[in-house]
Amino acid sequence: MNNAPLPSGDAPDLVRSVAACLASILEVEVASVPLPAADHPEPWTMWRNWLAGRGLGLVPVEDPRGFSWPGPWLALLRCERRATDIAAVAFGAPPGLAWNPLGDDETFEAVHTGFVIAPADVALWEQAPHAADRVEGRVELIAVAAGVAAPMRVVEAATAHPGHGLERDRYFDGSGTFSNPHGRGHDLTLIEAEALEDLMLPAGSLAPEDARRNVVTRGIDLNALVGRHFRVGEVECLGQRLCEPCAHLERLTQPGVLRALVHRGGLRADVLSGGVIRVGDAVRAAA
Repeated sequence: MNNAPLPSGDAPDLVRSVAACLASILEVEVASVPLPAADHPEPWTMWRNWLAGRGLGLVPVEDPRGFSWPGPWLALLRCERRATDIAAVAFGAPPGLAWNPLGDDETFEAVHTGFVIAPADVALWEQAPHAADRVEGRVELIAVAAGVAAPMRVVEAATAHPGHGLERDRYFDGSGTFSNPHGRGHDLTLIEAEALEDLMLPAGSLAPEDARRNVVTRGIDLNALVGRHFRVGEVECLGQRLCEPCAHLERLTQPGVLRALVHRGGLRADVLSGGVIRVGDAVRAAA
């Protein structure tokens, strides 16, 4: 998801911000998004028609403030300073504002309407495979937390158990924020050291353990491990899905973390075989 520039011209703030958000979510040039005239009676019809030409549509969100979605969606919120509605990009489970193209300081509580941009026919949509050129790395840091919102504690080694995760971590006994006895991908979380080093946050850098992932890696492309078996030292794992950032993580760290870690928040994995994970262990995808 890119930060698209606002379109040029004197269109209303809502129109300009919607166009920028659509360009950002779809990762297209903002000039390719139609810009209705100020007196256009139905600007949303123009955008729906444009999206339909791409096989996409706008799906209304019934309860946007309670909508948890590990991807970007279009949020409309009231801007009191401008005395009008504006658009922003929301993201996360739980959700927060990832980007406001107009730069206003309204919070997520101002959101009143939301739309997901979705394929008109999901059977015709196929995600492109993620090609990795970084297929091997190592463990740079291990961290666990005793309970919900508790500080992460750095350790040199941790014992992993299938279906539970790391000993001494809040997810081991099912007490983590997102613990679910019927869920998958809660055993182990990983994040790339490179992604943390690239962070540019208003309040300064983020300590690796403050990302609240269990394992910080270096050298390997974690996004490419979704749906694949891999090993962390002697422990066999299965990548379940991306560990996308959310409003909960931003509340525990600092503003800007949600947007900065979109699609770079790491990996959620299941532990398939027990063993000890140590700092310096190799991280390798299965052949």
